[in-house]
Amino acid sequence: MPHYDYDLFVIGGGSGGVRAARVSAALGKRVAVAEEYRYGGTCVIRGCVPKKLFVYASQFPEHFADAAGYGWTVPESKFDWSRLVANKDREIARLSGLYQSGVESSGGEAFHSRATLVDAHTVRIEAEGRHVTAEHILIATGGRPNPHAALPGHEHCIFSNEAFDLPDLPRSIVIAGGGYIAVEFANIFHGLGVDTTLVYRGMEILQRFDMDLRHRLHEEMAAKGIRIRCHTILEEIEKRQDGRLAAVITGGDVLITDQILLAIGRIPNTEELGLAAAGVATGVRGEILVDAYSRTNIDNIWAIGDVTDRVQLTPVAIHEAMCFVETAFKDNPTQPDHDCIATAVFSQPEIGTVGLSEDEAGKRFNNVEIYSASFRPMRHTLSGRQERMLTKLVVDGDSRRVVGAHVLGPDAGEMAQLLGISLKAGLTKDDFDRTMAVHPTAAEELVTMYKPTYLVKDGVRVA
Repeated sequence: MPHYDYDLFVIGGGSGGVRAARVSAALGKRVAVAEEYRYGGTCVIRGCVPKKLFVYASQFPEHFADAAGYGWTVPESKFDWSRLVANKDREIARLSGLYQSGVESSGGEAFHSRATLVDAHTVRIEAEGRHVTAEHILIATGGRPNPHAALPGHEHCIFSNEAFDLPDLPRSIVIAGGGYIAVEFANIFHGLGVDTTLVYRGMEILQRFDMDLRHRLHEEMAAKGIRIRCHTILEEIEKRQDGRLAAVITGGDVLITDQILLAIGRIPNTEELGLAAAGVATGVRGEILVDAYSRTNIDNIWAIGDVTDRVQLTPVAIHEAMCFVETAFKDNPTQPDHDCIATAVFSQPEIGTVGLSEDEAGKRFNNVEIYSASFRPMRHTLSGRQERMLTKLVVDGDSRRVVGAHVLGPDAGEMAQLLGISLKAGLTKDDFDRTMAVHPTAAEELVTMYKPTYLVKDGVRVA
């Protein structure tokens, strides 16, 4: 039987890779992880965590304005971008250290180096110029922003990575894209006082979300002063002599701005990993192709997370990591479950959603019941803010099972986490109706909508 240096070698020290390494090492396996940048990966270093911190920062102007309705006199506020960035950096450094120490405290070995495949069982640690062998190799190198290389002048643009570390807060910004990242950054920059324009090629922002959420969020963002131009793309970027950027968009209009952020999708990090040398198959976008158990076409090489281009969410990568450990080291083959994943968009107002949209349900079920409520959240009644909340349940009319739940408004992401449990458990509308409301809360609407707002028959809305 061959002898290997490690039972498991993980390439990539993000959320998925670190979880797989830490849990495997705790089982007594000989484990090593190689990370070429900083431990924590996209989520911790340049994604979810700094994003949420910036979301919090951008919400304070509205909090200050709302305070007057509750009797508070708030002095004139001032914002210090450099202080926010510095405080964010300290928190990210702390978390990155915890990710690395989590591997080491479990008995694993952590390398600060790029690692590449030499063959199916051999990895080269580039920083040390040496080769090591492993029985199993797990690739968890994540993804990166699509550079949009076909766009003339794309080199003048920034991406989500750079947005967290700009030396100065721009006076104006144009953001290209209509997904999570584009929408969230549009709200962040607007909340921090930046003149913000969102440019999206599609008919409406947040493709694949429920259409009512998409329309309502668009309306609320526009009411705040964010300009949203759908059916529009960037055609060319030029840098002017004064340092500002000129963006030519559909129709020939020119937008003059300080920064342009491209948020038009992400691509897998698979270049120069040595995949061909090991015989690992990839897809048309460079994604690593895996089976239902996250195994590549090479029996002992596995891949999880964004590098597989399945579901690009941190909790999904962590779940896939746990399934990998069960399969590879516990003799318990376990497929990741990608069905009914709850998610949130940290826009302003926030979105929380799980399950099928109305349109998806209409294609899947003959009889669909829609329960929907729109109202001003109680917190806005004294502040005078006109922003409205939306709650919506999508129900299979034959089985009575709730197949979709969608919320737009304060704390919608928190609600989505709990709604995810209910939908994953297959609860019916009758189960929701039997649940006592918590009053006064916005979430009580989810258990007090007793009559359908309207029906969808064979994909067509009826009264």
